[in-house]
Amino acid sequence: MFNAAFDSVTRIDPMIFDAPLSEIGVGQATALRGEVHTLGVELIVTSPLTRAIQTALHAFGPDHAPIRVESLHRERLEHSGDVGRSPVSLRRDFPTLAFDHLDDPWWHFDGRDPQAVFIEPEETLLGRVQAFRQWLAARPETTIAVVGHGTFLNRLTGHQFKNCERLTISL
Repeated sequence: MFNAAFDSVTRIDPMIFDAPLSEIGVGQATALRGEVHTLGVELIVTSPLTRAIQTALHAFGPDHAPIRVESLHRERLEHSGDVGRSPVSLRRDFPTLAFDHLDDPWWHFDGRDPQAVFIEPEETLLGRVQAFRQWLAARPETTIAVVGHGTFLNRLTGHQFKNCERLTISL
């Protein structure tokens, strides 16, 4: 919904906090199901942003591997769509997933107003990328699906992602 409303020419933020997927996004995520079904995924790790959770659920369907919500690989905060919601609010919308381990707020903020929209410093983002890489390396699973966001995943892989693009890498 954020991408559909964001004006990339004027860079005007539509102020849609934690935006859900649009119908187009749901279609893109559902279209991945056939591709990801054959990968032998042992764990699905998703960002706590609603659009990532929805993507994981639509892409992997009802008979999926366990889903872990992890805030280390949330999107870099640059717009309203990158400001999250409390674990309590997320639990109401996604009752089958665990959110108790998340801080509140779990997204980047300046310590004063968790609803403020300001750009997360690049060095903070790169620190999270390194921490997430280490977190993945310490996992016992060998095939992990990471459902996340373009800027974060670009810093992790060096690849420029399109919406709902799948890339297989070995870390």
